[in-house]
Amino acid sequence: MGSCDAILTCDLHMKRACAKFMPSLLTDDQREQRQTIACDLFERSCEDVQVLKSTVAGEGSWIYGYESETKQQSSQWMGPTSPRPKKGHQVRSKTKVMSLAFFDSEGIVHH
Repeated sequence: MGSCDAILTCDLHMKRACAKFMPSLLTDDQREQRQTIACDLFERSCEDVQVLKSTVAGEGSWIYGYESETKQQSSQWMGPTSPRPKKGHQVRSKTKVMSLAFFDSEGIVHH
């Protein structure tokens, strides 16, 4: 184990890095759609300041129980120029709950 570690760290200049957890990895189409909607809302709000006061937005998400993974378990070897690894999701358990929240410019309307 010590020889492998020495070769990886000293000879190959590699190090262990933990994956950065991303809530969701979006496709290019999803990113483009979100950008289009945001630009449209921005243009409307520039024309009429009251638009945002009459807008109600909602956010819904399934909340799962996860099998926890330690930072050590999620770390992996990477080279000096390698980008930090990303992790899209963890292994889900059978427990899940839908969480919904609706809000306007004043705060939460309903949850």
